Amino acid sequence: MSRKAKGKRPFFFENPESDKLLAITMAVVGELAVVRDRLDTVERLLEEKGGLSRADIEAYEPDEQVREARHAWRETYLKRVLRIVHHELESEKAGETDEGYAQAIADVAVN
Repeated sequence: MSRKAKGKRPFFFENPESDKLLAITMAVVGELAVVRDRLDTVERLLEEKGGLSRADIEAYEPDEQVREARHAWRETYLKRVLRIVHHELESEKAGETDEGYAQAIADVAVN
């Protein structure tokens, strides 16, 4: 079975290459978040038991407090990673363009 989504790929930016780069970046971001959760598991088990096995790591079930802490970390992490994207989308919605920025710089340079 194919793991590709059916239908047309949604685009968020005018340049499709920007969307591709965002997709690659988000895949890496997701992998790093998983690694961080796993490292958190190892650290917690080491603190609790002083030693551990792979089976201990695989069997670990985070409690609600740990899940909430991990969720908060991911939220903060994603906001940092996507800050520039959110800024660009907000600028587009507000009607701000690169041309307006360039014109403002030119106006300041003349005065």
